Amino acid sequence: MNFIKSIILNRNLILVLAVVAGLVFGDYAHYIKDFNVYVLGVTMTFAMTGLNLALIKDFKSVAKPFAMGVVLNYLVFGIVLLPVAWLLMPTKELFYGFVVIVAAPPGVAIIPFSLILNGRVEYAIIAVTGAFFASIFVAPILINTFAGDVSLSSYDLFITMIKLVLVPLIVSQLMRIKPILKYVQIVRGKVVNVGFAIIVFVAVGMNRQVFFSDPEVLLLVAVTILIATFGLGTLHSIVAAKLKLPKDLAITQNMLSTIKSSGFSVFTALTFFGKEAAIPSAVLAVLILVYLIYLSVKGGGNKAQDEKPDLQST
Repeated sequence: MNFIKSIILNRNLILVLAVVAGLVFGDYAHYIKDFNVYVLGVTMTFAMTGLNLALIKDFKSVAKPFAMGVVLNYLVFGIVLLPVAWLLMPTKELFYGFVVIVAAPPGVAIIPFSLILNGRVEYAIIAVTGAFFASIFVAPILINTFAGDVSLSSYDLFITMIKLVLVPLIVSQLMRIKPILKYVQIVRGKVVNVGFAIIVFVAVGMNRQVFFSDPEVLLLVAVTILIATFGLGTLHSIVAAKLKLPKDLAITQNMLSTIKSSGFSVFTALTFFGKEAAIPSAVLAVLILVYLIYLSVKGGGNKAQDEKPDLQST
């Protein structure tokens, strides 16, 4: 319960303040939206210092979790989310926002929460890393496939993925060098939380008229995301039980199939499809946090660790 209390009093408070600031001071959001690429780049870099590429030296030994990370985070998640979004979303822009969510890499929070919930931490690191590498190619393909009526350059999408995934991943590994890592670990949570808050502030601020005047849209977006998190997570637990998967593996795979990087999807949706498309990602940021707290309460996660998990690394 101390762990849950720390979330509510700290990281959740930062998220709530970002949402409230977006609603109250939303007129200022457009002044900083052009800096989002740098904010996200720094945020992703610090968040990915939790990935250890040394674990994938022998590819044969990691091929299965690598592949499962891709299958669960893109294929399974997309099969559930996209049909629901297609049926419920009143505008193409909102649907495109969900396409971007599916195309986004997994949330790095899967790794610390695998520790907290007694999942398979090494499996989580390998699977998340595999999904991140795959996102460089998967994201442009998914976005072009489901948003084909929008004039988008595959090259621009690919370069964006290189900037936001591959470059931060490489820099993050340099930051894992022993003399540097101890300082990175001290500030990592703060940098990630603040960066994430800025991105959410921009998304909420640029769409605050929707939050005030169109609750029906917010309800439809929330229902769609709840189906793809709580609904899919529950379904996975049932299937895992029937297949008699080891509990620690089932816990990690559950998160791989439901947790996405909302910070990444906010920026990408804003950049390529406009402010309305960022609404699903802004709502996703809040509901992923709720889902992770739910998993912690359900699993009674209270495992001690040197550094509290960065929820906002999602």
